Amino acid sequence: MTTELPIACSLSAGDLNDRLSEIADLGRDALLGAELAGLRAELRFADAPGIARRLARIVAAESECCAFLTMTVREEGDALVLMIAAPEGAELVLGELVDGFRRDGVVAR
Repeated sequence: MTTELPIACSLSAGDLNDRLSEIADLGRDALLGAELAGLRAELRFADAPGIARRLARIVAAESECCAFLTMTVREEGDALVLMIAAPEGAELVLGELVDGFRRDGVVAR
């Protein structure tokens, strides 16, 4: 018997707005590019001072409220790469999360 986590966010409306603001700020400050394909996304961030800490904080927080997502961060040259995997049925949530990081001028590659 497999136990699947529910595809649901546990944040209140106010906490969700705060989190989305934090995500947008990080995207505006450091997002280099985002690629979304089906149930997987790859986001690249500049590895500038403080960015790794901010990204780690968001990943830890998202892992608590959206436990159905698998998120990992790795260093790659002068960039930090956030990989996000979603289960079947969570495509919309994944897309909305990726869009939350995007800033004007950054397009999927």
